[in-house]
Amino acid sequence: MNPFPSRLRWFAALVSLGALATIVALVVHEGRPSGWPLFVFGVLVVFSEHRSVQLPNGSTVSGGFMVVMALIVVFAHTHSLVGPAMLGLVSGVYLPQLKREYRGWIAYNAGVLSFAILAAAFCFTRLPTALVSKAPLSAVGALAAAFAYLATVSSLYAISYLVEGRSPREVLPELLSSSGQLLLFAMLGWALGTLYVSLGPTIMMLAIVPIVIAREMFASYLKVKTSHDETVSLLINALEQKDPYTAGHAERVSTYAGYIGEEFNFTPGRLERLRYAALMHDIGKLVVPNQLLNKPGKLTEQEFARVRIHEGVSVQMLSHIDFLKPIAMHGHGDAMRFDPDNHNHLIEPYIIMVADAYDAMTSTRSYRKALPQEVAFQELRDKSGKQFHPECAAALIRAIEKRNEVHGAGHETASHFEQAPQAGLGSAGLGDLAQDNNANQ
Repeated sequence: MNPFPSRLRWFAALVSLGALATIVALVVHEGRPSGWPLFVFGVLVVFSEHRSVQLPNGSTVSGGFMVVMALIVVFAHTHSLVGPAMLGLVSGVYLPQLKREYRGWIAYNAGVLSFAILAAAFCFTRLPTALVSKAPLSAVGALAAAFAYLATVSSLYAISYLVEGRSPREVLPELLSSSGQLLLFAMLGWALGTLYVSLGPTIMMLAIVPIVIAREMFASYLKVKTSHDETVSLLINALEQKDPYTAGHAERVSTYAGYIGEEFNFTPGRLERLRYAALMHDIGKLVVPNQLLNKPGKLTEQEFARVRIHEGVSVQMLSHIDFLKPIAMHGHGDAMRFDPDNHNHLIEPYIIMVADAYDAMTSTRSYRKALPQEVAFQELRDKSGKQFHPECAAALIRAIEKRNEVHGAGHETASHFEQAPQAGLGSAGLGDLAQDNNANQ
């Protein structure tokens, strides 16, 4: 929560006073609204706004608009606009903002929300009768009201950004990220309002209790997910302090593995686990000396055996972290070998192997410069069905071409091994492949 900017004081005063004047005019024209529904929904909207949940992207989710939409449905039967407009003022009340440096936000939000909710109510009540009073057609009216709300909020936010000296285009990402939840809450609010009209106010308790429980479960899930992300970030940061190349390599492998997962239409949960596994596949290298990790020449048998210890260490480390246990074996060397005869093998290790190999080929390593992308693509194709899972290799190539991305020689953003030879030992004879490719040019 940021202190209220001084540049917005006159705008907040103008919007809030304009909302108050509009409400007074509506009261004169329509008369006072029914007090009981306004009180019930007013309490619920304040409760909802104080129980909002912050998402990882910084935006918040609250059930406030659901309550607003329900009230709009209730007052639509009398074609009243004053009730929703007054609820807008109440929606702007957020107790943590009563402190001096934040107080301006209450007036600002109350004015903006009052006009936005009034616009939504006006839109809903002016629609054809079938779209207001007859289910399920009235659900369409609720969506139209939600769009009217969104358009009003967007316009007022854009004006406030201009007043602050910021670009109005900054409003769009935040509004787009919240538009999906707004439409969902519009439908839930429509259903709640319809039940209220049909069955009376007692239905509110039956409807609100499950919503509160769902909110608490969602908040708990976000806390757990944040804890997971922080754990992974801590391990990656430790790896980055030890060896910046390996940490950057893990990030890129995670990105490429995600590309393949998206090509296979993985569910969001499975895609997240895949990215975790890819990020963590080299975490055991924390125990490998840097002089071995970055040795430009061929490793001795003893050195190679010591480097391979990191695979077992990776499994042990991940197995001791509850939420990473399911992916512990995904990064193990034995699990990642392609076996065409094993049809029950999880595909995730094969995905990580292809992503790992592609990044190894297209980034400069201690033993050779980055190879051109076309060489890496050809190597994936040539070794498909033998070293690499053919569908995984084809999916990565397809995903990269679809995104018009180019990696490899001449396209690296940074290199940690400026003195690396043009061609070297590499894995799978790639150094020799690059040497042959240069000789043919």
